[in-house]
Amino acid sequence: MANSRPAEVQRADALRNRAHILEVAYQALTENPNASLNSIAKRASIGPGTLYRHFPNREALLLAVNSSEIDSLAEKVERSLEEQEPLDAFREWARRSAALIRVKHGLGEALSAAAHQSMTETSYGPVISAINRLLTAAAENGDLRPGADPSDVLLLLGALWRVPAGDAGLRQADRILELIIDALRP
Repeated sequence: MANSRPAEVQRADALRNRAHILEVAYQALTENPNASLNSIAKRASIGPGTLYRHFPNREALLLAVNSSEIDSLAEKVERSLEEQEPLDAFREWARRSAALIRVKHGLGEALSAAAHQSMTETSYGPVISAINRLLTAAAENGDLRPGADPSDVLLLLGALWRVPAGDAGLRQADRILELIIDALRP
């Protein structure tokens, strides 16, 4: 019997499934960078075939998770700026990006050198754009000095994802973030 559902409904279902898999995979990989595809499928309450239909191998899933999270991080900048003061939006963004990068670094060993390079290259533009937008808003608000180079700030933020795991590491990351902000003040 042929499938009588319209193609648009099927595509919408596939997009929802993909988004759900990416969300679950990010959570699973955050907890355990070595999580298997089968464990991710089980956690997402789907069959392995569904997962493999969307992501033919582990590397494809890891690249998609990273791309999805970078896109989400970049998209949330404007919303954050509407909901809070620019400096608080910068702090929140820096913490979220550091968390994502820590996951990415944990996954780095699972990626081929070419895939890791591709992931880094595709992430750079949106990340620099987000940092630039946040720095501009904070400078216009008088919180930070104007003209800070986003690529320099990205290098400084690199310290946030090098802290040890756990609560002590997160407290250290917050202290480092405040040092970075102090260095950028007018």
